[in-house]
Amino acid sequence: MFPIENYHFAESIKDAVEALAADEKARIIAGGTDVLVRLHGGNTDYGHLVDINGLRELKEITIDGEGNICIGSLATFTEIMEHELIQKYVPVIAESLATIGGPQVRNCGTMGGNICNGAVSADSACAALIHEFELVVESPEGERTESINGFHTGPGRTILQKGDLLKYFRIRPENYIGFSASYYKYAMRGAMDIATIGSGAAVKMNGDIIKTLKIAFTVAAPTPVRCRNAERAMENKTVSEENLQAMADAIEEDVRPRTSWRASREFRLHLIRTLAKRVVRQAVENQGGAL
Repeated sequence: MFPIENYHFAESIKDAVEALAADEKARIIAGGTDVLVRLHGGNTDYGHLVDINGLRELKEITIDGEGNICIGSLATFTEIMEHELIQKYVPVIAESLATIGGPQVRNCGTMGGNICNGAVSADSACAALIHEFELVVESPEGERTESINGFHTGPGRTILQKGDLLKYFRIRPENYIGFSASYYKYAMRGAMDIATIGSGAAVKMNGDIIKTLKIAFTVAAPTPVRCRNAERAMENKTVSEENLQAMADAIEEDVRPRTSWRASREFRLHLIRTLAKRVVRQAVENQGGAL
């Protein structure tokens, strides 16, 4: 028996926001892949639930006239992976979501939950950072937009406040047009385990020169992190082994991996250096660049 004390099935976005704001203990349940696990373990922090599964508008995946791609917070991993807009314009999102759990999890879990639960290992976080997602949030005070940069504030924490409901992610055209990208997840048991280290890179090339590099990691710091020093180290450089090594050296200033039962700090640093070079090479290859 799950320790659920209060349950509210939201009829609209406004209804959901009001229910979340009215109950200090209220938490959102969407796909349930995290919440139900915690309830099954007897965690009473999840005893007051606002169910948003009836809000079909939060499942939409669209592109507007200005080229902004919008992904509803309630769209499941599978729905996102199989959508033609994602496959055509931002395939690294599908690539990263494919590393999450098994089919049952991907058919239920949502990217909204994956980002908003604040997990440092969130498999969609690297794609969100390298494509610079914006998060459109409804609150009791109205709608606002937050950047994925700075959205995570610590393990299990984000900038979301009481009464906030993420409606959708927005990807502006300048953050995906002309870029190719790659993602790699290192885990002890592949998709059936959380990442020991996750790494994503997006590049925009000018001939054989990297004009712009965006690179991000999960489990490399207390939050998913963009690696600005490493990015600057590769700007206007060719993809030579010497330049890649300089980037891998610079990345140590961007990350703060820790020792846990999964891996030591030293092993995680080795993975970070190695995967940085791997995902950059793959992103360049995906754009037809020469190595």
